[in-house]
Amino acid sequence: MSQIIASQLNVTQMANGQAMTVPVYTIKGSNNGPSVYIQANIHGAEVQGNAVIYQLLEQFKQLDCYGDITLVPLANPIGSNQKSGEFTLGRFDPITGANWNRGYHFNDALPAQFAQANPDMAISEIVSQFRALIIDDLEQQKIDAPYGVTTGQFLCAKLQRMALEADIVLDLHTGPISSRHLYCPEYAKDSAVLFDIPHVLFIPQDFDGALDEACFCPWWQLQQAYQQQGRSIEVAVAAFTLELGSQEWLCLEEAKRDSESILSYLSHRGVVKPGLFTPKKMTRYGCDLKDYRTFYAPKSGLVEYLAPLGGQVKQGEPLVRMLRIDRYDHPDVIEVIKAPDDCIAILHFASASVNQGTELYKLFTNYFTLSA
Repeated sequence: MSQIIASQLNVTQMANGQAMTVPVYTIKGSNNGPSVYIQANIHGAEVQGNAVIYQLLEQFKQLDCYGDITLVPLANPIGSNQKSGEFTLGRFDPITGANWNRGYHFNDALPAQFAQANPDMAISEIVSQFRALIIDDLEQQKIDAPYGVTTGQFLCAKLQRMALEADIVLDLHTGPISSRHLYCPEYAKDSAVLFDIPHVLFIPQDFDGALDEACFCPWWQLQQAYQQQGRSIEVAVAAFTLELGSQEWLCLEEAKRDSESILSYLSHRGVVKPGLFTPKKMTRYGCDLKDYRTFYAPKSGLVEYLAPLGGQVKQGEPLVRMLRIDRYDHPDVIEVIKAPDDCIAILHFASASVNQGTELYKLFTNYFTLSA
């Protein structure tokens, strides 16, 4: 059985000098299994991942873990406490306006430079030395930057420093009002069916500042740099973003199911005993990121969301019904807005009151069925 060690990590300071910390739970693996980093709640309103980490900790107490595991709930104490009335804002840094999940670091010059300097290095040495290189670069550029960085960048750098040590990185999020879906890098397509998540977005190697990208992009681009030299190596790190329902919502029973979904993947990877957890049989749908479309409100008004989350909507079928009560007795007081293409509704805006141009829905288009 695994022993869980609790600690606190200082991630920033408040104006009065008080340290802001996040809880860190670590498990030392009993063998040489892959190391794992799991984080939740970088966005303040996205709390369900904390319940999933709780359920994972409860499971790990009963399991023999072969790899080292680090779990970080409540990863953003600023965002978690960023309230406006009864609502948690917590998606954007109130000082800079930047998305809290876009402050991570990647130096895209390093993979090609490393491959060029070390063409014949043994695989084990590549992994250890390249990992040391990207960690050192993060520390120099963000944690110990001579001119300093923003609060959000420093917070992200302290979290990323832990994540870069891991072979597997899982970042737990939710949408506004959302179905479960998975962000999966294209090189790891075969892993998508190992989670009990019915909708999968396949993302390219482009870096846009998110934690999963900051963890897999260096290794994916290192693989490509060696391929250009005629040498084939595996991508050493797998990183995923799991969207586990809706913000401002917590359910321990659903979290238990999501913890078993994660354990299915970790079991397959040899982090815990293989075969203890297996993926559920379900139809899973994939979509390339370029085909993940945002549907914007064509006009302002009050919105009734009609397309069921996770449901397939045919071209011309209703997405929303809009009420313009200010235009009572006019023909357009109620208007049905229809889907421009066949799609799957993944998430929608949290409010029923919208401005023209509000993101109403996120939709899979040109989607396809995944093979188990």
